Amino acid sequence: MGVLNVTPDSFSDGGRWLDPDAAVEHGLRMVAEGADVIDVGGESTRPGAEPVSSDEELRRVLPVVEALSGHVRVSIDTRHAEVAEAAIQAGATLVNDVSASLAHVAAAAGAGWVAMHMQGDPRTMQQAPAYDDVVAEVRAFLVERADAAEVTEVWIDPGIGFGKTMAHNLSLLRHLDQLVATGYPVLVGTSRKGFLGKLTDNAPADDRLEASVATAAWAIAQGAGMVRAHDVAPTVEAARLLDR
Repeated sequence: MGVLNVTPDSFSDGGRWLDPDAAVEHGLRMVAEGADVIDVGGESTRPGAEPVSSDEELRRVLPVVEALSGHVRVSIDTRHAEVAEAAIQAGATLVNDVSASLAHVAAAAGAGWVAMHMQGDPRTMQQAPAYDDVVAEVRAFLVERADAAEVTEVWIDPGIGFGKTMAHNLSLLRHLDQLVATGYPVLVGTSRKGFLGKLTDNAPADDRLEASVATAAWAIAQGAGMVRAHDVAPTVEAARLLDR
């Protein structure tokens, strides 16, 4: 899953693909590099991010979704039902839902759905995340949401970096097999995230390639069915090597 943020304020590439033509060009480049899905998002969910209106989110994503949908499977990364509905009408076939609340939208449209775990919301999620047992609690939440969804294609995502400390993130990665054992396909997104910077001498977001690929490869080796990546070509190369 290639990341395509059409936002001015995403943590890694904010503003780079805000222009629709530039976004489409980048999406097609990721397809050429081997992406199976392009994940289009019009609202940043980085820690501390402020929400945007649905109208603005729609203005950002719809031209890009429509242009790419004839070339590759498109996912819409959103928390808002009206955005998900409009994006599906424009050609998206997967709802990447950080709120884990839009199963009814995917079900009504016959689209796939990703349920992600997030403690709190983007504005507050990293202020004081706390769990008694992060793996058990995330697993239980995702299974409950997935079991209740009347959707044919359901993915679960532990939400690395969404209301988690570094220790929580590492524990979830270490125990990914417990999510895989649920029987639901697992999506993992670690690409360029802040905890990788902390583990690599405070490397900035654009300098976390090796850590991003390493954690993607780890996730695949543990049984994840899809990984979300900004740097598609090296991640695909790592995945193909693991297949061999």
